[in-house]
Amino acid sequence: MGILLSGEEAAAAQAGGTMGILSMVVIYGLFFLAIWFFLFRPQKKEQKKMQAMLSALEIGDSVLTTAGFYGVVIDIADDTVIVEFGSNRNCRIPMQKSAISRVEKSTE
Repeated sequence: MGILLSGEEAAAAQAGGTMGILSMVVIYGLFFLAIWFFLFRPQKKEQKKMQAMLSALEIGDSVLTTAGFYGVVIDIADDTVIVEFGSNRNCRIPMQKSAISRVEKSTE
């Protein structure tokens, strides 16, 4: 057996349902905004910082690779660099710029 509501009660129930949906949309919006603010925004800032570091790379800079090797940049192309490893100056390896994780400027 269904419950019959008067006109005012039915309008109030419908308005309450609309407000429930609206508040749920606002909560989900705030949730996704928080995720963007705490996860994606810092990642973008870190990518911009890394891109700036790699664009300022010069010959003679000491670098640390993502593999953990220290070396000195001896040549730079578009997206590759040649890094010299070790003290015997015979180990020269071409690698992508993205394989560099840290740069220390030369003091010459």
